[in-house]
Amino acid sequence: MTSPASAADFDDAHAATRSVTRLSVGVALVLIALKAFALGASGSVSILATLADSALDLVASLGVFFAVRWAALPADEDHRYGHGKGEALAAMVQAGLVFASALFVGWEAVQRIFDPRPVTAGTWSVAVVLVSMALTGWLVWMQGRAIRRSDSLAIKADRSHYAADLASNVVVLIGVISGAFLSAPGLDAAAGLVISVWLFWGALTLLRTAADHLVDKALPEAARVTITTAVLADPRISGVHQLRTRMAGSVVMIQMHVDLDPGLTLDAAHAIVVEAENRLLAAFPRADILIHPDPRGRAESHGEAPADAGQDGLK
Repeated sequence: MTSPASAADFDDAHAATRSVTRLSVGVALVLIALKAFALGASGSVSILATLADSALDLVASLGVFFAVRWAALPADEDHRYGHGKGEALAAMVQAGLVFASALFVGWEAVQRIFDPRPVTAGTWSVAVVLVSMALTGWLVWMQGRAIRRSDSLAIKADRSHYAADLASNVVVLIGVISGAFLSAPGLDAAAGLVISVWLFWGALTLLRTAADHLVDKALPEAARVTITTAVLADPRISGVHQLRTRMAGSVVMIQMHVDLDPGLTLDAAHAIVVEAENRLLAAFPRADILIHPDPRGRAESHGEAPADAGQDGLK
């Protein structure tokens, strides 16, 4: 069930994601324009690296822009669990784009290490990088605020990418200064190679997180303990078994069986279950909860639950 407060929480979360994705697309466009100008003026491989990354940022941000809107759609006849997995799919696409960016930048950097080229217009390049860092830092801060309101996987993926950009821009700054003012263009190429490795690692982390959502990996142990503790806070519930958890976008899917006194009426058992659901919603406001009551001592196996999940009998 979903309480009215939880429905309002969903609306607030969706508004936050829609707003920050518009901001993300706008920032990406501004950064591309600035870096294209700096590249034309300087010829720096570090600027080329960060321009390529910003171009892919725009593609990724557009993907997130549409993904969060699709994921926010309510459940329908063909998607009974909602559309939350769309966020994980968007994160997978982002990871692929970042991998491609890392390979391109790495290849260009290696070529420039063996064939160094001078970096010109260093002052303009440094100014562009500093402005880019300020814009990116502001966007990351805004995305952090949106994540606290929505817990959106797609926004987390976008923020993680832009946070990596922020750090990589520091390396770019070092590369441009080295190439333009220290007459060491090889350091500029090396900076591009560092960015490539950084991007590759960030893409790998993002891919792992998105894959966990798509293959329905269970919530961390700490979260499962929180769930069982909340349910068992009512002494009328003597055990929890066949607990199943997974994520669908920012929605936590929770299913379980609970042990109740077999002498309870259906109304009484229902009231106990509703109270348990409300306790869970207090801990996980964006949760989709299904609790099946079993008569204590006469629970039967239901479906293909893992062996340990059917026997844990948490009390």
